[in-house]
Amino acid sequence: MKIRFDTGDAQQPRSFDHPIRVICAASPSALPNALAALDAALSQGHWIAGYASYEMGYALEPRLNAAMPEKRQWPLLCFGVYKGPTARRPVSTTAHRAAQLGAFTPQWQFDEYEKAFSTIQHYIAAGDIYQANLTFGLTAEFQGSVARLFDDLSAYQAVKHGALVEQEDGRAIISRSPELFFRTDASGQIETRPMKGTQPRGITKPEDQKRLNYLQSDPKNRAENLMIVDLLRNDISRICEAGSVKVPSLYRVETYATVHQMTSQVLGQLRKDQTLSDIFKALFPCGSITGAPKLRAMQILRDLEPEPREIYCGTIGWAAPDGSSEFNVAIRSLMIDNQSVQLNVGGGVVYDSDAASEYEEALWKARFATTFQKTAD
Repeated sequence: MKIRFDTGDAQQPRSFDHPIRVICAASPSALPNALAALDAALSQGHWIAGYASYEMGYALEPRLNAAMPEKRQWPLLCFGVYKGPTARRPVSTTAHRAAQLGAFTPQWQFDEYEKAFSTIQHYIAAGDIYQANLTFGLTAEFQGSVARLFDDLSAYQAVKHGALVEQEDGRAIISRSPELFFRTDASGQIETRPMKGTQPRGITKPEDQKRLNYLQSDPKNRAENLMIVDLLRNDISRICEAGSVKVPSLYRVETYATVHQMTSQVLGQLRKDQTLSDIFKALFPCGSITGAPKLRAMQILRDLEPEPREIYCGTIGWAAPDGSSEFNVAIRSLMIDNQSVQLNVGGGVVYDSDAASEYEEALWKARFATTFQKTAD
């Protein structure tokens, strides 16, 4: 299991290769022991790096256990245990090869999306939820080197929370995520940066600035962002010292190659007895990709979305024995299995959302990959 993290800074790579062992949980019954094994590895002075699927959230919350999909392709959790990271890249057996990514086909056409969208708005009008993050998949064919494709995507658009996971079974994950799930430091501070609110980049500089200004001041996007900030504040408070949770930054707009994104920052001081598994149990999955209230939104989305999200909307990250860690929200992520690629997209739906606009925005979020549908050697 080889993992490379990309922070957008070429001077600070962090890679993991040659694990001492690999800890995986393929089923809900295996998850408690796997989480305990991660905590034990950290307490023994090892590093861990890997991923957790979105569906792990169903296993962590007893009220969601029955929602676990029967047919899943990826484990709920899979981490390597390592002596430590390295600044060099893991050696890829396919790095010398070209990468060719075919055209993506949405699994939902607009009429199918609109039907699910309308159902969510019905639940919102009835007072069941305030927001739900509706998602759907796109599929494509792939040939060549995943390492090469990761490098090409990295060169095109820098992100702070990218990752490449290459498994022994040949499957791989390419994540070009701009969103931090949570970060901890050795002093016990925890930070999360929920991302909610998107605008496509403009073609001209004046148009681009106009779109940025619109996102910065739009009441709808601000309201969506604030809902998720409140949700994350509540989640983090379950594992933090009383009174330590703060929101030092609200409605900050970050710019990427294809979109502008609105983010906010939530900080807290972890209680001294909290482990990595405690953090997962309190926060996972990230509220920015579920909705609010979180539990009810997840129940509704499970009924509407036809396929498991798998790695999408889960997390990829690392943790060190001194208590520091960093995990992304696994959006903008390609799940590669042999010659098949799955890429999921989505967005938050609120009462005054427009179905056509939300569907178009979701497809825009795939442009980071569709730009590279043909990558030649």
